[in-house]
Amino acid sequence: QVQLVESGGGLVQAGGSLRLSCAASGKIFSINVMGWYRQAPGKQRELVAVIFSGGITNYADSVKGRFTISRDNAKNTVYLQMNSLKPEDTAVYYCSLRTDRVYWGQGTQVTVSS
Repeated sequence: QVQLVESGGGLVQAGGSLRLSCAASGKIFSINVMGWYRQAPGKQRELVAVIFSGGITNYADSVKGRFTISRDNAKNTVYLQMNSLKPEDTAVYYCSLRTDRVYWGQGTQVTVSS
């Protein structure tokens, strides 16, 4: 069984920064995709950024140039550095790991005040 544990959410003012972390444990295949999704109240869950085990990344247009995803394969950990945060970035952020199936973390709240 795979478990994902997120940390790093919180409350920040617009223009500020936060760093999210997600550590995966359990049976994890070496070839996988880790990523971050978010869900704001009343909206569907949406992709924020993903990173393949080889390092290729993909970002939502709304976060390009502001967010950076990275990973430490030795630690099975993925990070999301969020800079220049905006109120519209407020959401619950979920970590995901795709191997034989998709696994999800419990979510961490990010609130950006104006």
